[in-house]
Amino acid sequence: MRSREIRRGFLEFFESAGHRPVASAPLVPGDDPTLLFTNAGMNQFKDVFLGKEKRDYARATTAQKCMRVSGKHNDLDNVGPSPRHHTFFEMLGNFSFGDYFKAEAIPYAWRLLTDVWQLPKDRLYATIFMGEPGVPRDDQAYELWRKFLPADRIGELGAEDNFWQMGDTGPCGRCSEIYFVKDDGSMMEIWNNVFMEFDRQPGGVLVPLPAPSIDTGMGLERVTAVLQGVESNYDTDLFQPLVQDVAAMCGQPYVGTDAASTSMRVIADHMRACTFLIADGVIPSNEWRGYVLRKIMRRAMRHGKKLGITQPFMHELADRVVTEMGDAYPELKANRDSVVSVIRSEEERFDAVLTTGLGRLEQVLERAAASQRKVVPGDEMFRLYDSLGLPLDFIEDLASERQLAVDRAGYEAAMEAQRERARAGSHFEMARTQGFTVSVAGTQAALDALGDRFEGYDITELTEARIVALFDDTRSEVSALDAGSTGFVVLDRTPFYVESGGQVSDTGTLTADGGRADVQAMSRLAAGGPRVHQVTVSQGTLRTGGLVTARVDLPRRAAIRRNHTATHLLHAALRQTLGTHVKQAGSLVAPDRLRFDFVHTGTIAASDLEAIERIVNAQIMRNTKVQTTLRRTDEAMALGAMALFGEKYGDTVRVVDIPGFSLELCGGTHCRATGDIGVFTIVSEGGVAAGVRRVEAVTGEGAVALLQDERRQLQAVSSELHVTPTEAAETAGKLQAEIKRLTRALHEARVKAALGAGGDAASGQQTHDVSGVKVVTRRVDGVDRTALRELADQIKAGLGSGIVVLAADAEGKVSFVVSVSADLTSRVKAGDLVKRLGPIVGGGGGGRPDFAEAGGKKPEQIDALLGATPGAVQDALASSVA
Repeated sequence: MRSREIRRGFLEFFESAGHRPVASAPLVPGDDPTLLFTNAGMNQFKDVFLGKEKRDYARATTAQKCMRVSGKHNDLDNVGPSPRHHTFFEMLGNFSFGDYFKAEAIPYAWRLLTDVWQLPKDRLYATIFMGEPGVPRDDQAYELWRKFLPADRIGELGAEDNFWQMGDTGPCGRCSEIYFVKDDGSMMEIWNNVFMEFDRQPGGVLVPLPAPSIDTGMGLERVTAVLQGVESNYDTDLFQPLVQDVAAMCGQPYVGTDAASTSMRVIADHMRACTFLIADGVIPSNEWRGYVLRKIMRRAMRHGKKLGITQPFMHELADRVVTEMGDAYPELKANRDSVVSVIRSEEERFDAVLTTGLGRLEQVLERAAASQRKVVPGDEMFRLYDSLGLPLDFIEDLASERQLAVDRAGYEAAMEAQRERARAGSHFEMARTQGFTVSVAGTQAALDALGDRFEGYDITELTEARIVALFDDTRSEVSALDAGSTGFVVLDRTPFYVESGGQVSDTGTLTADGGRADVQAMSRLAAGGPRVHQVTVSQGTLRTGGLVTARVDLPRRAAIRRNHTATHLLHAALRQTLGTHVKQAGSLVAPDRLRFDFVHTGTIAASDLEAIERIVNAQIMRNTKVQTTLRRTDEAMALGAMALFGEKYGDTVRVVDIPGFSLELCGGTHCRATGDIGVFTIVSEGGVAAGVRRVEAVTGEGAVALLQDERRQLQAVSSELHVTPTEAAETAGKLQAEIKRLTRALHEARVKAALGAGGDAASGQQTHDVSGVKVVTRRVDGVDRTALRELADQIKAGLGSGIVVLAADAEGKVSFVVSVSADLTSRVKAGDLVKRLGPIVGGGGGGRPDFAEAGGKKPEQIDALLGATPGAVQDALASSVA
């Protein structure tokens, strides 16, 4: 049975039992800052389990793509050596949202495994929760299993194995695992039935869920290994096509037991992970999710080099992943070009990293070899990894070749410090500190029942909106907010948009009889929950239960709409001009501008930017009606609608259609027609990360203001040049050429003047005899380093044999050079002299044995530096003799 048949068979089994097949959520969790990546099938149903979100079905089944590479669920170090650990994997699951519980879930699992897939019953075992303080033994699960298994095949385990939770907080519960006995007698877990009963609060308190639910998970990779009768997941058809492609690339057979085979497994696993991550919008970078992606990509590249593959190769393997898994996950086919482009760019970047980083690594290794301990410091290893991307195992390999030890503990300490800094600045920590404290009986129930009632797509003013709850500026519940105070307001319905999908929140006012509050920002009580209006009360009092008129700042909203619709036009124009690999990687939609980040390698020609601008403005002039509809997610994706990076999509999505040009999933606010945008102008374009470009633009009144400002500036320049605007560029070019000519002439004159002074006392040049070595020192103010170098070369040539030290006060800063004739470099090195003399002028530098230069911040110490030069040369000569 092939893996695709196993995946399809699982979904069809539960569909026949009344479960709704639900598409996999993206690997980037939408609207959930507590998760780095989607790591379980239940992630997308978290709010359903908590009772905060309602679906039109009570049973679901999924094949969910998952990543586990950090935190509690971290399998990265085991990938390759282990036959069953992966970074990316598929989790097959069936779910009940308060519909059925243990009595149905356990028989479902048994029937699928034994009746449908016909696994031998005598090779199946189960475990239950044995009970611990605060949570009793799972007697019900035990009795249910006794209907299928003898007592000696039912194990009892503690919380570490049989109590499941998604993270430090959230839905959790006792669970029952199913094991299969392999041919060698060992047992392998293949399925976990989680009985969702609790919501773990901060501090560890377990609160019962609104209704007991079921969350099961079965790793497709493991069950495929069982059904295909192989010992390793890597021997299944999920991995073998990739493994064999790698084997062909390196010219070595895959035997499964040697180091080369381990490298092939690492590459196969990591190729699946990076292909899916990039298809879901993650781009390699030095922070957050992009940092993890870059780490696993470079780990795979490193193993490719171990196999002798010297050229970029991973981008060629992406098509294999798309071919094997694109039918189950259509986003792979839709984003194939983007995936290949990003991988190829990162491979080229890594090759450049190795080229530039090897020199730095050699310096670190040389210092370690010269030290007494012969240990490469951990903090220096981390800097090489963090700033240059050199993999740890690469550093360790070269250190081992030189018989050097490595400070692994110091490296890990530096890595953990970096993680702490990242966590401190992430939305993850922000989410933990933004809780609201409810104190009035009944308020929490009212808020939970309220949900998200946004009515602002069609209106910007709403009368008789009721105040459900008020919070002061400490986020504690209050019954009233008086004039002069700041706080938060929850309404039973609202026209105010809350920041999402790159679009900023609305602002506006809440007014009541004798009361007024300015809405300055928007947030949510919880993911998918009620919107919270952050306000300053300017007059009167707002009271819980009172009615208000909620009014959005209409001109500001209109400007945001123009920029948001323009963003969709820009996205389509970029793909039309640059290629279908272009994919959104982030955005900002504000009233005064729009910013759009997208996947693309290489610079963008000015002619292409002009073409993109023309295409967008052509769509604006067509004045096409912008159509918005609600559709099932799978239906919208089948129509070719593009999903936006980092957004959460439920079963029903809002589709924004500009007929014949753009089709995207989007929850933002938009113009009624493209003509409302008025005009679109690109302000800037540039790179923001490897393989990611950014366009900033303005529309409407902002674009008109920009064009008028640029026209004023051009007219001012033309006036100063006494030419017409059309002649300004040519005239400016001629002036620039003349300035360069005059600058060169001035430089040459200064050098000539300095040389002309020769050895005259008036020039300040002094010649010293230091143990038979001629040492020339001279102060030459008002010249740059280029002139100093030329002058030093001229003086040294005249000496034949000797040392020249020149210093200059250049606009309040010190520049000085040291030049040593070739016959003396074995005794006196220019770089050593610079390091010794530099601190005198508050600076430092370095260079070659025959020439070095430096700068400083204390021009008043130049004479002291020159005076100390003979002594420094004397010490250097003495050291060379010793």
